[in-house]
Amino acid sequence: MDRVKISRLADVEEFERVPLNQRLPFTNTYDMIKHGAAMAPQSPAISFLPSGDRYTEPVKISYSELVAQITRTANLFHDLGVAPGKVISYLLPNLPQCHFVLWGGEAAGIVNPINPLLEPSTIRDICQRAGTEVLVALGEAPGSDIWDKALAIRKNLPNLRAIIRVMGPSDEKEGVYGYDEIVGGYNPDTLDSKREIDPNDTASLFHTGGTTGTPKLAPHTHFNEAAMAFMVAASNDLYTGETIMSGLPLFHVNGTTVTGSMPFTMAAHVVILGPRGYRDPAIIKNFYKIVEQCRAVTFSSVPTVLSALLDVSTEGADLSSLRYAVCGAAPLSVELFRRFEEHTGLKILEGYGLTEGTCVTSLNPPFGPRKVGSIGVRLPYHQAKVFQVDDQGRFVREAATDEIGSVCISGPNVFTGYLDDAHNRGTRPKEGWFNTGDLGRQDADGYLWLTGRKKDLIIRGGHNIDPSAIEDPLYRIPGVQMAAAVGRPDPHAGEAPVAYVEVQAGAGLTPEVILEKVKQEIGERAAIPKEIFIVDRIPLTPVGKIFKPALRWDSIKRVYEKDLEKLGDLAESITVTVNEDKVHGSVAKITIKPAPGATVETIRTKVDEILGLYTIRYRVELV
Repeated sequence: MDRVKISRLADVEEFERVPLNQRLPFTNTYDMIKHGAAMAPQSPAISFLPSGDRYTEPVKISYSELVAQITRTANLFHDLGVAPGKVISYLLPNLPQCHFVLWGGEAAGIVNPINPLLEPSTIRDICQRAGTEVLVALGEAPGSDIWDKALAIRKNLPNLRAIIRVMGPSDEKEGVYGYDEIVGGYNPDTLDSKREIDPNDTASLFHTGGTTGTPKLAPHTHFNEAAMAFMVAASNDLYTGETIMSGLPLFHVNGTTVTGSMPFTMAAHVVILGPRGYRDPAIIKNFYKIVEQCRAVTFSSVPTVLSALLDVSTEGADLSSLRYAVCGAAPLSVELFRRFEEHTGLKILEGYGLTEGTCVTSLNPPFGPRKVGSIGVRLPYHQAKVFQVDDQGRFVREAATDEIGSVCISGPNVFTGYLDDAHNRGTRPKEGWFNTGDLGRQDADGYLWLTGRKKDLIIRGGHNIDPSAIEDPLYRIPGVQMAAAVGRPDPHAGEAPVAYVEVQAGAGLTPEVILEKVKQEIGERAAIPKEIFIVDRIPLTPVGKIFKPALRWDSIKRVYEKDLEKLGDLAESITVTVNEDKVHGSVAKITIKPAPGATVETIRTKVDEILGLYTIRYRVELV
C-alpha cells in the first residue's frame, strides 16, 4: 500500500499529485478486507480479551479465519433474504462477532450499528427509520440487558424478518437464529449471492447527532468507507504485523475505522480490549500490562480515557513498543496533553472527525510538528476549509487565515446526506461540501483549530448528545416555561450536560423535582443532566431565540468559581467572568485578590493545578 510520511501540509499536497483512483487498491469493504488478509493470511487479525482481568487469555483469529467468518456471515444474511439495499441492525458489545457482522453484512446488504446502551424506545426509532429487516443482538448474559431490549422492540419493527442471537441458541418458532450455532455451516470461500459490489452502493447507516426522538442516520457508501480506510492507513505510523488496541465502541465510526478497517487494510493486529472496552475498570487498571503483553504500537482514545490512565502507574511495565496514541472525539486540554505525555513518554496525535465524513478529517502530523490544542492538518484527498456562510448556511467566501468561520469538508469519504432529507437543510454551503456545524480557524501552516460549535452538540467523553434529547422532555413537564441544555466543562469527560429552566409562577417546581421527572423520559443515560438550574430569565437573542453562548458562559463560571474555592486562604476574593474570544472561543477571566503573604507564583501554580484539566482557556489577573 502507498504511504506518506506527513510532517506538514506540503507532504499531503505532494502525495495527492497521484490521483486517488490510481492508488486505491479496492473500492468496496469486502475487497478491502480480502486485500489486507492476502498480505499475511496466517498472521493474527484479532486478539479478543475476555475481560480486563483475563488479559492473558486472548482468543486469537487469523486473517484467513477473519475472511472466512465474514464470508460465512454474508452468506447467512443472504440465506435470510438480505440483498443490496436491505438493512441489518446490530446491538452488540465489543466482540469479534461485531466485525463479522459489520463487514459480512455490508457484503450482503446495509449494516446499521446501534449503541446498545440506548433505551429501547430510541433503538426502536432508529430501527424503524433504517427499515431493519434483520436484528443481531447479544443473547442473555450476566450484567447485560441487550437481549431484553431486542425482544422489547421486535413487534414494533414491521420489516423484521429474523433476529440473530449472538452467544445464544436458536429458537426457530420465535424466528430466532443462534449465530454461533449456525454460521459455521455456511460457505467460507465465496459469496453465494455472486454479488458484484458497486462502489456507490450504500454500505452502512450510522446514527449521529445524539439521540432525539428523530435520530439522524448517515449513510456511507462502500467507496466512502474504502477510501477512508486507505486515507487513514496511508498517513498513519502503523505497519503490517504491528498491534493496535481497540477499546472504543464498535457501533461508532472511530472504533470500526481507526481500530477496524484501517489496520485490516494492511494486515495489522487488532487487540479488542474486552466486551466493555475502556468502560471496563479492569482494562484501565491493567492497561499498561496489556500494552507490554501484546507489544502494542498505538491505540485510539478520547480525553476521558487518557484522564483515567493518568491514575494508573506505569512502574514495572515495558512500554517501549508504544509509539503514539490517537486522541479525538472531544477537545483535549493542553494540561492533560502535557501530563499524559510526561506520565507515559508517549506521543499524542490529536485529530478530528465526524460520522458524516466517515471518520477522520484531520490529524496532527505523525512525523512533524504537533500544535497542542489544534486538530492538525487534513488527510490526503480530503479537503477541510473554513467558510463564511449566511444565515441559511450558504457559502459567502473562504475565511482569511486565522479568521473564525464554519469548518466545512469535502472528499471521497464525505457522505451525500442524511437518510431523512429534512436533516440536510443548511448543511451544504456549496456543491460537494458539508458544513460540520463546528466553528474554527485555519492558521498559516494549514493546521485547523476548533473554537466552538454552531450545532450546540454536547460532547460527553467523545459521545454526542443532542440538546433536544434533554429539552423536549423538560418542555413536557407542566410548569416549565422555557428550557435549554448546554455542556458545562468537565475535567474527565470534557463536557457534561446541564439544563437551565424558566418556570411558571406558582408551579412548585424545584431542581430536584424537575430532575426526577426528566430522568424518566430521557432515552439515553448519558444525556441525563448533571444539574438543573432554575433561573428568572433565559437569555434571548434580539429575534427571540435562546442565546446558548450566555448559558455556556454561565456554566463555565459556576464550575470555575466552585473549583477555585480550593484556593482557600491564598485568596481574599475571586471573580470569574467568561466571554468569547475572536481566536480561542470561550475564555474565562479570573480576577484574584491575593491574601496577605500569598505570592503570585504560588497562586498561579495552584490555579493551574485546579483548572489544568479543563479544555476552556482561562487568564489569571491578580489585583
